[in-house]
Amino acid sequence: MLPTPDTSHVDYNYIYEPAEDSYLLLDTLASETEVKLLSQRFQNQVDPHNAAVSSPLVVEVGTGSGVVLAFITAHAQEILGRSDVLSLGIDINRFACLATTHTVNKADEKASTSFKAGKSSASSPGTFLAALNGDLLAPIRAGVVDILIFNPPYVPTSELQPVAPQDERNGVVGGGGASADSVMDVTTQASRLLELSYAGGRDGMEVTSRLLAQLPTMLNLRRGVAYILMCQQNKPDSVVDHIRQWGHGWTVDVVGSTGKTGGWEKLQVLRICRA
Repeated sequence: MLPTPDTSHVDYNYIYEPAEDSYLLLDTLASETEVKLLSQRFQNQVDPHNAAVSSPLVVEVGTGSGVVLAFITAHAQEILGRSDVLSLGIDINRFACLATTHTVNKADEKASTSFKAGKSSASSPGTFLAALNGDLLAPIRAGVVDILIFNPPYVPTSELQPVAPQDERNGVVGGGGASADSVMDVTTQASRLLELSYAGGRDGMEVTSRLLAQLPTMLNLRRGVAYILMCQQNKPDSVVDHIRQWGHGWTVDVVGSTGKTGGWEKLQVLRICRA
């Protein structure tokens, strides 16, 4: 079993705390089926248009604490069969970006230390590029994402908080000698940032639907693959049917599940890619 990255440094007043959904993604990525698929899909091979196939780029949207991105970066060799993997995080919450950077760097340092010490179970980690503050895939250009991971805000809510301008949603938190009013501002901001991590609007799908609309152009056309988490109230069967109607070789499969039968919080991980 691959170790879970340490997130003890994260301030969960402003950032989503890893929970069952986060760990389902870890288990899915490390499963025998997905390791085999990813290793084959991203094996080092000669490309007729390049001297060698470029290093895979892993992008996680909505990194939160950074536990998932840290996991796949630190265990790149075990999951993708190669260590020359690049990873990039994106989150609308700048505090999540800071936490992600810390989490991934800590996990990579631990993996590197074990590898240099010659431990038989250790391998060289991938390379973490950055955690970008932005809305979904807006910070990057089309066609470059090889592996996309998304644990979206999937809880159905009556309203969806509009995406505020960057400087407004990322205002300075805290400060010395804070007044009662400023403390209330800090509390309000913390509440709004946490809401962004779980509130999904109608059917819990408003944010996920925006990202799905971007997938065909953002994923690498030849080898791109996406892992997207959903709950039962997101109507995943309807989502699967919708994706299969894209045509052009697109496939979608349920590759991870909590396996629970009671309650709407049953979780699933969809794998979306071209055959």
